[in-house]
Amino acid sequence: MLALRRALGSGWKPVAWLILVGMFGLFPTMSVARADPLKIVAAENVYGDIAKQIGGPDVGVTSILNNPDQDPHLFEISPSVGRDVSAAGIVIYNGIDYDPWMEKLLATARSTSRKTIVVAALVGRKPGDNPHIWYDLATMSALAKTLSDILIAADPAHKVGYEERLAQFDASLKPIQAKIGELHARLAGTLVTATEPVFGYMFDALGVQVRNQAFQLAVMNNTEPSVSDIAAFENDLKTHQVKLLIYNSQATDPIADRMRKLAQASGVPVVGATETEPAGKNYQAWLLSELDAVDHALPKQNP
Repeated sequence: MLALRRALGSGWKPVAWLILVGMFGLFPTMSVARADPLKIVAAENVYGDIAKQIGGPDVGVTSILNNPDQDPHLFEISPSVGRDVSAAGIVIYNGIDYDPWMEKLLATARSTSRKTIVVAALVGRKPGDNPHIWYDLATMSALAKTLSDILIAADPAHKVGYEERLAQFDASLKPIQAKIGELHARLAGTLVTATEPVFGYMFDALGVQVRNQAFQLAVMNNTEPSVSDIAAFENDLKTHQVKLLIYNSQATDPIADRMRKLAQASGVPVVGATETEPAGKNYQAWLLSELDAVDHALPKQNP
């Protein structure tokens, strides 16, 4: 301290002294807020939404896949996406081969300070598993907690805010859990089907029995379903073996669209599900709206 005082000369002022002390970190208990919001890039807008909910005003979030009318499987990298990833302090992406382009971007724009969250890895999902993991509430809770921990470590001045928003997020999932419980009690064991396994984790939560899974995997992987798989699917619809069809309303496929039309013609209820979070809805509202659609498609039977 004496050396600093001498360096200032005889005209030193207490205010100037405090400024220097702050600059040199001589008050280690003081927490200095970040000058700019921490930049987060999310490959999918559902993860960008969670980042906004947890980070609040202390983060800036960019979501790459954010158009509900676009097929995510047809996405192509642009220079602006590369720039966004290069500038990000935190990157969130799905993993398990759903967004392999993000891995390529990260390999090109290497950084020792950037934090990366591979959502599938948080819950032990591996390549070959259903990649539509945002339909699993436990996965999203794990993401929210992991992100909160990373933000607190990077920006301890706003620790309380991150913790409060995490608690709010966890509480906001309770109505969804309640709706799932209500539907499970009524629909467990019901035979259903889908054009793709987009809704697969939610099907598991509802306890329904899913048919035509080989067909679904073929469509998801952009391969032609076998003749026998197509015939079995058509028979399930024509004979009302299944009580509900979920179709991917975001990705266009001729054979899947054919099954949707056959279901409608056969009087089998049809509900659309998307891979990208719809505009104007947050994660919670999105899931509740799709669960409500299932509820309305399979109304309670009169005693």
